[in-house]
Parts: sequence; C-alpha cells; structure tokens
Amino acid sequence: MKFLFLGLAAAVMVFALGTTNPSIAGEQPNILIMGEDADVDTIPRNSRVFKRVLDALANELDHEGFNVYDEVAITLDDFNQGRERRTDAEIIDVARSVKNPPIDVAVIFSIYARAKVTSYTMKIRTRVTGRLLNVRSGKRLGNFEVDMPRDNASTDCTRECILEVVGKNAKILARDLGAVLARKLDYLSPAGGRDSIAGDRDEKSGLSSAYSLVFDGFTPDEINRIEEYIVAFRGYQHHRPVSSSLRHAEYWYETGSKVSRLNRNLRLMLDLMDIDGRVVYAGNTFSLEKIINERKERN
Repeated sequence: MKFLFLGLAAAVMVFALGTTNPSIAGEQPNILIMGEDADVDTIPRNSRVFKRVLDALANELDHEGFNVYDEVAITLDDFNQGRERRTDAEIIDVARSVKNPPIDVAVIFSIYARAKVTSYTMKIRTRVTGRLLNVRSGKRLGNFEVDMPRDNASTDCTRECILEVVGKNAKILARDLGAVLARKLDYLSPAGGRDSIAGDRDEKSGLSSAYSLVFDGFTPDEINRIEEYIVAFRGYQHHRPVSSSLRHAEYWYETGSKVSRLNRNLRLMLDLMDIDGRVVYAGNTFSLEKIINERKERN
C-alpha cells in the first residue's frame, strides 16, 4: 500500500511540476567578459588595444544572440573602477558578487604581445588566451586561444609603437575570437524556443546550473519524500548529499532548469507535502525551513 501511495504521489508530482510552463526548459546564460592582466607580459586594461578587443568581442557575441553585459555598468555602484593587474581570484569574486543581473558565464581573457628583435626587423606576435567559467558552480566550460599573424616593425619600435602594430589587427582578432566563443557557448543555449515539447527530458536545456539545497527542521521521512520530488523536477541532472542529520540535510543539486522554475517547484513541493515552510534563495543556495505550528500532546 505504501509503494502504491508513493507511485501515485510521484505521478501527481510529475504532472504538476514536470510539465509546468510549456516553453523552453533552460534559459539563455548571462555573460560577462572580463580581462585578466595580472601577468606583466599581458596588455593592461587601460590600453586602447585592450578596449578595442573587448568591444569587438562583445559586439560579436551580442550579434550571435547572447546576453552580454558591460562590467563597468553593472559594477559601478559597488566596486572600485579602473583597477589594473587584477588577480584571478578578484575577477571571479566580482563575477560571483554581481546580483543584478546574475552572471552565469564569465569569459576571462588575456592579451599577450611579444616582440623578437633581429638585426633587420622586429617581429611582433600577439595572441589571446582565456577560458569560459560557470560562475555558479566553478566548472570550467572550455579554454580558447587565438593567434594573430606575425607583423613586422622597425628595430627601434617602442612599447607604444608595438601597441600600434598590435592594434592594427585587433578587430580581426576579436572577431575570430568571438566566432570561437560562439561555437563553445552555443551548446549552452536552450534549443527549440517556444515550440519545445514540455516534458521532453532529452531536449537541450541550456546551461547546467548547480545549487545548494538546504533543508532545516524536516524529519528523515520527510527528507526521503523530498528526494523523490527533487529528482523528478524537470531539468534534473544530478544531486549529491553534502551533510545530513536528524533535522538537517544539504544537497549539491545540478539542473538545466530555470532558477525561477526550481524556486516555484520547491514551493509547490511543500504544498503537495502539506508542510508549512519558507523558501529563501540567495546566491546559489536555496534554504527551506519547516515551520512547526502545532505542539505534540503527550498523555
């Protein structure tokens, strides 16, 4: 009888939670392009070459249909501007700290320019290296490197002269780089648009996001039921217990579903379980706290 009840509950839950909103399963990732110039061999952020590459790269990704945000515009009120030679840790912390809009993918790149002097000319080589980072989970989504064709300059070419030579081909390099990134980012975009079939678990759901689900005040039996619900949510990919006790449980939860859908599903789950509770979302953490309204009576 117990298993029959669980089967019926799962069927009701799949209908109520797995087929809500028959549109795309995932959402387009919000992208922030950030330059890393901690290495002394890299071109600094205040360089006109850096800005030219950054602008051309943003334009290329925007043309491909991605949601690209300007770092200065979204960090203007809460972070010091114009900092150079930023460390990797600082860049990642800034990307994670931005709340409006929340950033999903950071495109972190560096521009290298090297000059080799011979007896008759100076050969200048420029390349851009970097990586794609899932800001919420910390997972690396791919690396990239684009070389610019070698160019020549006179042997007495100064640093400013080298930057001018590099700047001549900066837009070409940025466009090539944008094309490479577009291919790497394409698989993160939900497929099917508004015509997707709801409930198709094989559809392309977009960027996989990872969350910490924290449950406080729930009994072991309630936690068992909760696990049955969260694995049946649309977009579910993987979960792993992080900690567990008699009244506390925490899970690492990966899904391709929208954060708004996951938030709604968790609330609906509490309703279906007939449990009063509060759901709080901050950063990449959902905290669910059970509200106990009645005191047990003992004879």
